[in-house]
Amino acid sequence: MKINVGSLTRDALEAKGVTIVIDVFRAFTTAAIAFERGASQITLVAEAEDALELYKSGYGQVLMGEVNGAKPEGFDLGNSPHEASKFKFENMDIVQSTRAGTVGAAASSKTASEIFLGSFVVAKATVNEILRINPPEVSIIAMGDQGVIKSDEDEQCAFYLRNLLEGRDPDTESVRKLIMTGGATQKFYDSSQSQYLPEDVDWALKFNNFNFSMKANVEDGHLVARKVNP
Repeated sequence: MKINVGSLTRDALEAKGVTIVIDVFRAFTTAAIAFERGASQITLVAEAEDALELYKSGYGQVLMGEVNGAKPEGFDLGNSPHEASKFKFENMDIVQSTRAGTVGAAASSKTASEIFLGSFVVAKATVNEILRINPPEVSIIAMGDQGVIKSDEDEQCAFYLRNLLEGRDPDTESVRKLIMTGGATQKFYDSSQSQYLPEDVDWALKFNNFNFSMKANVEDGHLVARKVNP
């Protein structure tokens, strides 16, 4: 199995084979919690305006996401794992738009054979599903901040996933400590940025908390993610 590790939207556009698109803070942690709480599917939309238009047309029951970290006008939920953990998603179809994860998934859909949504909470489950598929090539894309600036949490998640795919099991506490000192983490503890919650970090760093993966496919022109049980 050939494993490619890349970063940001530029590499998402050139993803090859089975691709894991990573957004730890916070899109694909939030998505995993929504699935755990009963969501049926999540339609991934790159731009918030397009997501809002799709939602207003009657597509989906919940619209969640962010622009500059905050919930856009007209959205039901922001991009907070903590907020999602309090919401009842049972049997609901979600439309999600963020500035990194959904952008990367949309970009990867142009060249990737299959797409998985990556974060620490579903890391081992995602790797197990890919090992079951046993593809000749895997791309791991760390989306970073806005898809244009590398971030510690997504880069470390990419390395963690690569190690798991290659049969190694890194010490999660060491990975956690590296991320906690990262620049992107500090905003969650800045009281002047109320859109970021400390609880979101707690959720995002619950390594292997869920035993399912999240796979996205293009369906009727939309990129739709669903929960894949082992």
